[in-house]
Amino acid sequence: MKSVKSKHIFAGFALLLMAACASIGAPDGGIYDEIPPKVVSSSPADRSTGSNDRKIRIRFDEFIKLENANEKVIVSPPQLEPANIRADGKSVKITLYDTLQENTTYTIDFSDAIVDNNEGNPMGHYTYSFSTGEEIDTMEVSGTVLAAENLEPVKGILVGLYPCDSLFNDSVFRTQAFSRVSRTNGSGKFCIKGVKPGTYRAFALEDKDGNFLFSQKSERIAFLTDSFTTSCHRDVRMDTVWRDSSEIDTILAVPIVRYLPDDLVLNAFLEAGQDQHLLKLERPDPDMMKLFFTAPADSLPIIRGLNFDEKCLVVDASLHNDTIIYWVTDTAFTHSEDTIKFELTFMETDSLGILQPHTEVQELAPKLTWQKIYKEQQKKIQEWNKQREKRVKKSKEPLPPEENPFEKTFLDLSAKPSGGLDPNQNVHYIAKQPIASADTTRMHLYIKKDTAWLPEPFLFLPDRDLKSYTLYAEWEQKRQYRFTIDSAAVVGIMGEHCKPIKNEFSVRGEEAFGALFVHVIMPDTNRIFVQLLNKSDKTVAELPADKDGRADFFFLKPNNYYLRCYVDLNANGVWDTGEYDSGLQPEPVYYFPQPIQVKAKWDIEQDWAPLEIPRLSQKPLEITKQKPDKEKDIKQRNKERERQKREEKGY
Repeated sequence: MKSVKSKHIFAGFALLLMAACASIGAPDGGIYDEIPPKVVSSSPADRSTGSNDRKIRIRFDEFIKLENANEKVIVSPPQLEPANIRADGKSVKITLYDTLQENTTYTIDFSDAIVDNNEGNPMGHYTYSFSTGEEIDTMEVSGTVLAAENLEPVKGILVGLYPCDSLFNDSVFRTQAFSRVSRTNGSGKFCIKGVKPGTYRAFALEDKDGNFLFSQKSERIAFLTDSFTTSCHRDVRMDTVWRDSSEIDTILAVPIVRYLPDDLVLNAFLEAGQDQHLLKLERPDPDMMKLFFTAPADSLPIIRGLNFDEKCLVVDASLHNDTIIYWVTDTAFTHSEDTIKFELTFMETDSLGILQPHTEVQELAPKLTWQKIYKEQQKKIQEWNKQREKRVKKSKEPLPPEENPFEKTFLDLSAKPSGGLDPNQNVHYIAKQPIASADTTRMHLYIKKDTAWLPEPFLFLPDRDLKSYTLYAEWEQKRQYRFTIDSAAVVGIMGEHCKPIKNEFSVRGEEAFGALFVHVIMPDTNRIFVQLLNKSDKTVAELPADKDGRADFFFLKPNNYYLRCYVDLNANGVWDTGEYDSGLQPEPVYYFPQPIQVKAKWDIEQDWAPLEIPRLSQKPLEITKQKPDKEKDIKQRNKERERQKREEKGY
């Protein structure tokens, strides 16, 4: 009898186990868990007052986990020593290490990080709060952070408040942590909770060193010049109840409390004059070395050769001297020595933020040595000779003499664009090394008229880039041109010269293009620069607007274009960033909210009043790179399974 009873107990246990498995969502038809976690209790209690407990436990009705907690969960006021927040079975345990402030509301905003452990059902946005004083502060402040230069939403940047009381001063951003803090989501939006009623100023900080202070120039920041006062009022939100994915069931009017301001817009920027340091050095081959700096510089570094004469160096620097290529023209040295040794002196920002000369000794070996290059070249020469011998043996007639193409290297010149040329374009000739000389007497431009090729005047002038020259001419539409360069007319700094070159191209007629006439309606329009953008948000053309706010773009290829403009407040012809200490905001940037389709033979006139379009509605989503975070939702697997069953049964 005892053994029979044991069998019954075991069978009952097995049935319970099977039922438990089915509740998780078994393949055999059990119901999937689609109920999100719920808070059943917390210690201290949520919204409790007079609490000084730095250890908090929040209990749920099922096992839970935290997703992307480091990115999504934020404690306010900010904690200099990060809080320990972890999931533990059916609980979330929080330990605060900073000393609790008196009469202060603390909020732990989990965003949507809490999901159940089995199916990942999201709990939704959840915030826990308590107060060390007698009252809980419930005001909220919300808004959006955009990148000042291109209105991209800024994800993951801190946004904080400082109360405008007697202690507030212009240096507070550098000396005192935020009183309240939040972090932006993928749409650049933020919501700061647990705010005490009062007047505040808002700031944003890309806090690289974790001290909640603007302490590094490399930290992106934003600030509002004007203060604001918190408030709230009762309002109504319209909620949509869906019958399924396409049919609306009901639209409900849900009473809410609206907290203000809820429309702050902060423009994030990096200050000019970033800290300057040597970032890295590279030497991809024996003939060059590259220096990369963290910021632009007013002057070039000084190099003193330790095992070579620095006079053999040719400098090819970027516009702002932050990337510099040094070409080593002493081939006798590079063929005999692998490592180049030199003393490098450059300006570097010290710990006090002051530029000081700094000197260090460097040794650079090439990734690809001359010996390896030579061996590879010899292999190619031998392989070509073998193939030549095979062709000679197979041929019934003597082959003409042929020069081995690998025995001598030439200067490659590539033409851009090639083939077709727009009427307002010129042709660029680009080499892989700086060009030492270009003999224009050994170059010829011809235009085809009827069947004859007639000489045409031209200019062949160096660009700022030492590796590039531009061919200029009075191009006639619907005409064919031929440009020839004789052998050795162009010579590179390494002594290599070009082969004979013959390029033919035709100039397109104006009927292949459209035109766009933009009229910007703003005050002080003579300081506006209008930019035409492609689908990658890159500038393809830029014009200053005239005194009436007009900018005319001709010879546009049929395509969809986008518009951006900026106000050149200091009239220096470029967009300028902001500066915190002087209270200077970045120069304003605006987008036209829709693409403009340009068609061949069409002239389009577009009026544009940037100040009448809300900032958050300006940049078109199709060229916005920072997309909104994907919303978490219930997977609705039970409905999907029922739908599949109905389909299998034919109804």
